Formats: sequence, structure tokens, C-alpha cells
Amino acid sequence: QVQLVESGGGLVQPGGSLRLSCAASGFTFSSATMKWYRQAPGKERELVATITSAGRITNYANSVKGRFTISRDNFQNTGYLQMNSPNPEETAVYYCVVSPGYWGQGTQVTVSS
Repeated sequence: QVQLVESGGGLVQPGGSLRLSCAASGFTFSSATMKWYRQAPGKERELVATITSAGRITNYANSVKGRFTISRDNFQNTGYLQMNSPNPEETAVYYCVVSPGYWGQGTQVTVSS
């Protein structure tokens, strides 16, 4: 069956770095668009970044442009979100999502000093 397992979350200081991973199995990962969403307590879910199946096109929320990088390794069936210089307002559960609508369980990211 389809499985998406996020990892790499945890506590990071403001201005630090963190890399999230999303390990995929049970489907053809290389054919799927991948997205990262996040949801902070009491807030609506937000689309953070998107990458096309071959990785040629990426898009970002304005709030993370220049700081976050989405990427993928189709040979390893894994997607990534590199988070540089996060701020405390970006504390949230981060979710990996692949087309046509499969979600991972999420990984908690806490940005705090």
C-alpha cells in the first residue's frame, strides 16, 4: 500500500537549519508531484512548496522563498525540504503529500531558542 514516512523534524533554533525527509513506497514515486504542507496550532493548513515529478519545476509560498528548498531523489524514492533560517512562527507539523492525494503522518518542527 501507499506509504509516506516523514522524518527529520525536531527542535531548531531561529536562524538554524533542518532537513525534512519523506520516504515513499507502494507507488511510482517518480511519476508523482510532491508537496510539503504545514499546519500550526490554531491555524489553517498552508502549502509550503511543490516539486514536479522529475524535479524540474518548483514553487514556494512567498513566506519561504529564498530560505526553504524542496528537492527529490527519484532513485531513492525520497523527497526533501531543506529549511534554512526558520522563525518561531514556522513551528508546525509538516506533511509530505504526493499526487493524487496521499498524505504522510507529519513531522513536528519546533523553532525556538
